[in-house]
Amino acid sequence: MKFTRRTFCASAAAVATASLPAFAAGYPDKPVKVAVGFAAGGGADIIARLVGTQMGVQTGQSFIVDNKPGATGTIAASFVAKAPEDGYTIFLGSQSTMLVAPAIYPKLSFDPIKDFTPISMLVSMPMILAVHPGVPAKNMQEFIALAKKGGLSYASAGAGGPQHVAGELFKTGLGIDMTHIPYKGEAPALTDAIGGQVPVLFSNVPAVTQYVQSGKLRAIAVTSLKRHPSFPDVPTIAESARLPDFEVLTWYGLFAPQGTPADIVKKLETEAIAALKSRELGPKVTEQGFTIVASTSAQFTELMQAQVPRMAKLIKAANIKAE
Repeated sequence: MKFTRRTFCASAAAVATASLPAFAAGYPDKPVKVAVGFAAGGGADIIARLVGTQMGVQTGQSFIVDNKPGATGTIAASFVAKAPEDGYTIFLGSQSTMLVAPAIYPKLSFDPIKDFTPISMLVSMPMILAVHPGVPAKNMQEFIALAKKGGLSYASAGAGGPQHVAGELFKTGLGIDMTHIPYKGEAPALTDAIGGQVPVLFSNVPAVTQYVQSGKLRAIAVTSLKRHPSFPDVPTIAESARLPDFEVLTWYGLFAPQGTPADIVKKLETEAIAALKSRELGPKVTEQGFTIVASTSAQFTELMQAQVPRMAKLIKAANIKAE
């Protein structure tokens, strides 16, 4: 047989293609780091640990949460964008980091579309507008009346995050003023809200649930169009504030650095979906207030491509800026 350059190239391509399934079959053979852009105790940290633990059980390898809080999660995103493309460093991203931050930070060190491969959107959830029990407002009408007097401030998990977006859209929709107090994550924001240092808080349902149930915070409304099953007596902002189109949700999903082999991305997608749909994890996730999404990589990619430019237009229209 005459061994030509064309034969060599074809043979090399065949060997490379044949090796891909074997590469994925052996993955992961060491711990996987899951970078989270927010502090321990918040919604992102909760879902990363729940899903990571179950994925670890399924694969026989640890999925280790690495909290890198600050700058609306962009510190962690930048870290993963520059990580090796081998599937051993992935990112638990949120709406605030991957949709909002690119619209408010002009010089990010990463591009949410070009630098990442979406693996799976894991969960979504609304937020709760809550107040310290000392605030003399037990419903939306009383809260609006109090806010119109001025002097109120509200806490969020960070400038440019979904809580900040919800607060600013709420303010502009009602023509009221509240001072935004950003924190480096939901946990410290909750601490000060519970302590009364900041009277008002927008916080994800999973993070705030125990404090509302214990009476340490009072729920005024939720940011979804429908009432949340965990709080059926708490109205939506849309209905109680007469803002019919008001809806601000947040989500958490897994991302790999762009260039990660497709078979590894598929392995991570498959394991994440299996974890969320498992009997062991599914009930725990919903009990925390999350709505399970468990999307495919293709579905998540399509959403990102549509929502990044959409959010940029919304942020510009509402004049929301980093603080």
